[in-house]
Amino acid sequence: MTDALAPIRRRFGPEDLEPLLAPNGVDRTVLVQTRSSLDETREFLATAALHDFIAGVVGWVDLTADVPKQIASLQAGPGGKKLVGIRHQAHDEADPEWLTKKDVRRGIAAVGKAGLVYDILVRARELPAALVLVKALSDMRFVIDHIAKPPIASGATSEWAAGLKPLAAFPNVSVKLSGMVTEADWRRWTVRDITPYVQRVLEWFGPERCVFGSDWPVCLVAASYARVIDVCGQAIGDLAAAERERIFGGNAAELYRLPVPATADRRS
Repeated sequence: MTDALAPIRRRFGPEDLEPLLAPNGVDRTVLVQTRSSLDETREFLATAALHDFIAGVVGWVDLTADVPKQIASLQAGPGGKKLVGIRHQAHDEADPEWLTKKDVRRGIAAVGKAGLVYDILVRARELPAALVLVKALSDMRFVIDHIAKPPIASGATSEWAAGLKPLAAFPNVSVKLSGMVTEADWRRWTVRDITPYVQRVLEWFGPERCVFGSDWPVCLVAASYARVIDVCGQAIGDLAAAERERIFGGNAAELYRLPVPATADRRS
């Protein structure tokens, strides 16, 4: 990691996050993969088994291999019951159409058949492929991570808007209000930089399909855990209390089928 990433250039564990939860009104959280590694997913699940505040894990499997076998193996190990979703860094693939490849689509379909969510991690470049994927697999649950990473710092977001808005037409697709401060100018961003993007996503998907995510600890290059929660709370604007509660926990509980009340104000 470069010096620019110094705030996160170390190991982070449950002992780092747990003290932040109660002061920020958070009961439970979802742990999400960072590497294309089955070993990491096994480690995350084993960690989740030891900590009640980790309600679920979004892990990784090789989508081009035997997905049912990989998922069964993960579920049979420590913490396996907390596997709630699968994610792959599609935006790091050289091919912008990677999500539409036959073997990849077959693997993602197997994720759905296993009762898990597929987290779509893309930028604007990959949104057309994500749309093709969602159209083909309309019977499973998807969530678009980090509102598809709009280039907030540059403001050149027309491609992002044109690609993301059509996905809102599919009721099985949700979107995470996360990862936004790291797409803005890390040192100079303000709530006003973030709000227009949140408002557009709310308009397209509605409060019932927007899910708050902290993106901790990655967010620390631009904002603290508490600041990310505060910014999202401001950016969503004057919503009814019930809608705010859904965004800050209820929707995540429903999406990932977490063992927590969907009506509670639980932030992830």
